[in-house]
Amino acid sequence: MMLLKLLALGGLGYAGYKYYEKNQSKPAFAGNQGNVAIRDAGPDAMRDDNGHNWTKTDEESDQSFPASDPPANY
Repeated sequence: MMLLKLLALGGLGYAGYKYYEKNQSKPAFAGNQGNVAIRDAGPDAMRDDNGHNWTKTDEESDQSFPASDPPANY
């Protein structure tokens, strides 16, 4: 009986995991970004506005990602 309960719980966990994987959204992407793996740089490419204005350093840091070298005036 315990084995059946464990199998049922494992099946529910697996189904939940697959549902989560299938319906996972891309939180950083704006609606106009399409179905891409990496978003464009800048606050206009972000879906969620955090309410703070970007500085020049913020913009340049975002544009340099995922490169390892930061902007020269950072």
